[in-house]
Amino acid sequence: MSHRPTIRGRLCGAMLGAGWHGLSTLLAPILRVNLRRRLAHGKETPASLPQRRGLASRPRPPGLLAWLHAASVGETVALMPVVQHLLDLDPTLHVLITTGTVTGNAILHDRLPAMTGQDRVMTQFAPLDVPCWGARFLDYWRPDVGALVESELWPNLIAACHARHVPLALLNGRMSDRSLASWRRAACLLARMLSTFAWVMARSAEDAARLQHGGATRIDLIADLKDAAPPLPHDPAALAELRTCLAGRPVWVAASTHPGEDATIIAASALVRQVVPDALTILIPRHPERGTDIAALTSPAPPRRALGQAPTAQDGLWICDTLGEMGLFLALGAPVLMGNSLPGCAGGGHNPLEPARAACPVASGPRIGNFRQAYARMEDSVRFVETAQDIAQWLIPLLQSPDARHKAGECARQHALPDPTLARNIAHALLALGLR
Repeated sequence: MSHRPTIRGRLCGAMLGAGWHGLSTLLAPILRVNLRRRLAHGKETPASLPQRRGLASRPRPPGLLAWLHAASVGETVALMPVVQHLLDLDPTLHVLITTGTVTGNAILHDRLPAMTGQDRVMTQFAPLDVPCWGARFLDYWRPDVGALVESELWPNLIAACHARHVPLALLNGRMSDRSLASWRRAACLLARMLSTFAWVMARSAEDAARLQHGGATRIDLIADLKDAAPPLPHDPAALAELRTCLAGRPVWVAASTHPGEDATIIAASALVRQVVPDALTILIPRHPERGTDIAALTSPAPPRRALGQAPTAQDGLWICDTLGEMGLFLALGAPVLMGNSLPGCAGGGHNPLEPARAACPVASGPRIGNFRQAYARMEDSVRFVETAQDIAQWLIPLLQSPDARHKAGECARQHALPDPTLARNIAHALLALGLR
């Protein structure tokens, strides 16, 4: 049942919104200090600091402008087909894409050169949810339509869009049971935000029900934006160079790993090499700055790609702690274990459709709450593992038999074929919001 705000609920939402407005204004000096701390830790860049305060780094072009915001890498990649369709549908339209992380911004700069009409796309870091910073951002860019992806619900920014009559869409709207429960004491503020959206696309029927219960009133599409994404791109020359470096060795990839699961992956690598002595594990941390910490888990320290180091024939582990290269490593077609899913880490999983679309055999740990729908779509083409022994038992037959590896990878690919119409339909809906 929809949680439609009553008069009392609207008053409550307005009061909580005003409280958040005041609190975030008071916190602005602390947020400035935190931004500098994040810069020192590589989580911001010198260019991002003013943009986080709503200061633009380039002029606003004349004419219509669509603004799309994605938190980080996965959401940014999923948006790219929508951006391409927006550019194709209206040759006068400009698109502004904001992200909340350095990695998301890096992915944008890596992918945009391949897009048709990329000269009409601008990138910025999103402002933090401080009222004057968000107002500065919106008053400068004056978007004709805006879209937030998944769970990017920022009260001040949403209220500022509403005050300026900027129609907002929520794409791939996501609301877990835990998130809904965490909003319990501020349910009227959640309802105030969700009811502001002119259009909501929910990621799944379960998410739609939770969003509707939270206050969304215009859920017109239930689909996963990631279903529209093509295989991750890669540079063919870089792939040829990588294959030369690997010299035909059997390899497997531990993709987007998080703290708490690297030790299990390293133990699995050792077990695999007892049976397949020349096997190589390519470990790709979700956050590249963790490369140093992961290298410290073994002695001697393994080679790290961020340091320009390549594996020798004696190395069984290669830490690839670089940005924007996931598509390159998936293009190997090697078995892939998706990270943030094993016991011991925070959990939630990562998108299994990305390796599957590159025809990679796919495995995952059991902690996949953020991607249940994608894993359900994969059916039995995904192997679920928990321990180092489980991982080794899955890998050894695949590394010993190219035929078995190809068959498993093709099975995964067939389950993950992208929806050819979804991104175009979303682009049409966004243009309709901004032009009506």
